Amino acid sequence: MKFNLQYSICSFLLITLLTSCYNQERNCTDFKTGKFTSKTEIEGKKYTSTFERNDSIQIETYEGKIDTFKVRWTNDCEYIMQNVHPKNREEKKAVQMKILTTNGNSYTFEYSFVGDSKKQRGTVTKQN
Repeated sequence: MKFNLQYSICSFLLITLLTSCYNQERNCTDFKTGKFTSKTEIEGKKYTSTFERNDSIQIETYEGKIDTFKVRWTNDCEYIMQNVHPKNREEKKAVQMKILTTNGNSYTFEYSFVGDSKKQRGTVTKQN
């Protein structure tokens, strides 16, 4: 029993050490501007949109509908989006975006309404 406990502790420490040395790529500044395609899944349904973003404005097209958002970067990998012309209370809510990892011309992100603990994830691919 004592051997198994020591073995478990050593294994845990080794795995922790190895995973803490692994740095995920986060070249977020590569994604502040450009043309992109976004894919998310909400409650089992997949959504795809395209958007173009400069440093402070994002114009998004989803199912033929075009929306414009103000973008305020809080650091290199996080920003807050606010709909410029909201049509209802839901669209008035700001959305907090966080780039989790980058890989070549794509990134994985997490988002939620500001102040909401429920987070969703998706992927974005840069087109240019």
